[in-house]
Amino acid sequence: MLNISDNTPPASAYPKSSMSMDKIRLPKWHWTFRRLMAVLMVVFLIFMFLPWTQNVRADGRVTTLRPEQRPQTVHATISGRIERWYVAEGQAIKRGDTLVFLSEVKSDYFDPELVNRVGDQVSAKKGSINAYGQKAEALDDQIEAMRRELESKILQTRNKIEQARLKIQSDTLKVVQARIDLQVAQRQLNGAKSLYDKGLEPLTKLEERRLKLQDAETKLVGAENQLGNSRNDLAIYTTELRLIQNETANKIAKAQSERFSTISDQFDAQANVSKLQIERENYARRQSFYYILAPQDGFVVQAIKPGIGEILKEGEPLLSIQPADYQLAVEMFVKPLDLPLLSVGSHIRFIFDGWPAFFFSGWPGVSLGTFGGHVVH
Repeated sequence: MLNISDNTPPASAYPKSSMSMDKIRLPKWHWTFRRLMAVLMVVFLIFMFLPWTQNVRADGRVTTLRPEQRPQTVHATISGRIERWYVAEGQAIKRGDTLVFLSEVKSDYFDPELVNRVGDQVSAKKGSINAYGQKAEALDDQIEAMRRELESKILQTRNKIEQARLKIQSDTLKVVQARIDLQVAQRQLNGAKSLYDKGLEPLTKLEERRLKLQDAETKLVGAENQLGNSRNDLAIYTTELRLIQNETANKIAKAQSERFSTISDQFDAQANVSKLQIERENYARRQSFYYILAPQDGFVVQAIKPGIGEILKEGEPLLSIQPADYQLAVEMFVKPLDLPLLSVGSHIRFIFDGWPAFFFSGWPGVSLGTFGGHVVH
């Protein structure tokens, strides 16, 4: 009814139930289903906004985080014979503790004074180096003295050459004078002969002129000979100057060669000293290897060569130790597809068969326990 009019119909006009209305009304189970679907939808929407994490499973093995914390084997640095053990299996050790004492087995190192004897050789070679240095200094002084002597001889010879040149000039003038005197004597002889032929001069005057001519010729020959001697002296002095230069240069070159040879011997001695020093340090270091020391704190796990008198080769394992300070880790290998799901610092759980699970003899499958951890580099 639309209730348009003001007349209100009686209550009896509206029956509470009728057979037709009962037939078109929904059943109760249908309303229950609708409520259930609505609740499920609300729960689904709630789960859609809840945080969740995808899990990755992988197998791994227990190890340590750092390499030096893992069990290690102590090796013999040198070849030797076991003389004494200072530790036993299972014993706790500290870094630097003596584990084993070895004795020498190579004949090259049997001498107990080997290091001292090599040190004596080093001292002797150093003395040779000083001697070579002094010899080189002496040769330097000798070369300097020869150079000064060469300068003195060159100056002296050059003075002789200059004197010879001056004497040549003087002798040349004497030759010229002798030639002039010879020409004068020749003219005087010709004039005397002409007068003698005319009867104006006596024979004695002619003979006197002839004697003067001969004397002028003799003086000319003597002046020419003296000039030749002066020229020879000049050539001799010039040759002597070259000989002095060459001879002294050869002596200086020989002394320099000997000096270079001495310096080379000095360098060889220095090389030998360095070599002997290396050998001495090697021998001293080898003697320190007779005692095998613990590399770090830990426990002796197993003696690989337990006997006394056993021969060890260089680098052969001697015993194994377990470090006392370690940090456990698990080395795991995941699939490449799961790798993007992992990051440094991510929290993970390790599953172990054993503690801290509760053991039930009838249920062996429930003996698995877990430990927490995180991803590191």
